[in-house]
Amino acid sequence: MLSIIDARTGEPAVAAPVRRGLTRVEAHASGYGAGSLRVLLVADLLVRALELGGTPVWALLSGERDQAELRAGATALGMHPFEDGRDLGAGAGVGEAQILHVVPEGGPAPDGVRLAVAPVEGAVPGGLGSDRGTGAADTDLAALRLALLSRPRTEPLRLDADILGEARDTLVRWRRTVADWARRPSRPVPEDVRGRLRTAWEDDLDLPEVLRVLRWVEDAGPELPDGARFESYAYADRLLGLELTRDVGAPA
Repeated sequence: MLSIIDARTGEPAVAAPVRRGLTRVEAHASGYGAGSLRVLLVADLLVRALELGGTPVWALLSGERDQAELRAGATALGMHPFEDGRDLGAGAGVGEAQILHVVPEGGPAPDGVRLAVAPVEGAVPGGLGSDRGTGAADTDLAALRLALLSRPRTEPLRLDADILGEARDTLVRWRRTVADWARRPSRPVPEDVRGRLRTAWEDDLDLPEVLRVLRWVEDAGPELPDGARFESYAYADRLLGLELTRDVGAPA
């Protein structure tokens, strides 16, 4: 069961209601920048994790500035669409079981369970969601997504050429390798791999641990069939949203 650390108390809180009632995930982001996009990405990952567990989710975006740019950036980064949450009251609406707030560290403090997201130092590559910035318009946006989720959300992140280059290289390698694995006979996701992946993301959305599991799958010996590796990556990508199977079927 998905558990997150509530920034109000520092204690774990169950993110999914027992009866799988509707959960509102509200991202609080204002002002276009890498920090705000990281808040939206954490909210998107929370939505994906809840949906994978069978919980219906309503995703909203609240903030006072640059909402159009943030929505465009979120779409470019492959996130779920966020509805406008600025006109909603603080309480749960009809049929909602609970509300989970994703907030920037030191930002708004709404009532209810809160996931705090540490700041990001560095600019968003140009061409993402608006006309802000110059150059890098051809940056693989999934590499930016991978760079943002490669560090724990509670740790500050420096978005520089090194981390973007590392993410880009990893993404290129994984997509090429996944496409190669897809040419082998399919095999189910091994139960131990499935368990490690779910244990990681259900433990306070530990995405760096999810990535470590994928690296282990990549480096595992011949006892792990390539078809099982492919299915493991495809399964994890339902959460990661990195389009890891994008090159399947492309010329070798």
